[in-house]
Amino acid sequence: MQFRRRIWILLPLLTVLLLLLALEKGNVEKGKEIYSRCAVCHGDSGEGKEAIAKMLGVKMPALSSKEVQSLDDAALKKVIVEGKGKMRPVNLSDSEVQDVIAFLRSLKK
Repeated sequence: MQFRRRIWILLPLLTVLLLLLALEKGNVEKGKEIYSRCAVCHGDSGEGKEAIAKMLGVKMPALSSKEVQSLDDAALKKVIVEGKGKMRPVNLSDSEVQDVIAFLRSLKK
């Protein structure tokens, strides 16, 4: 009897926790809209613009590549907000970064 009571107490808490985790993952559509600023260099679908990469003298992996997709969200966030190599930091709120990461994850093949 006491086990059932505990289940009924824990069930709503677990539901709220799962909803919070889902919200933290970001919105793909909002991320796509924000990403449009990044498309100047990275291309509309994240394939990277060869001419830009050549001009900057850098390797620009496709955002759908295993190399990029294998990074965890914290590593992607670091690249976005701090920049990497010749990529400049992007000034976004935490929720905007989560939205962009959600969009980047949607590019995975």
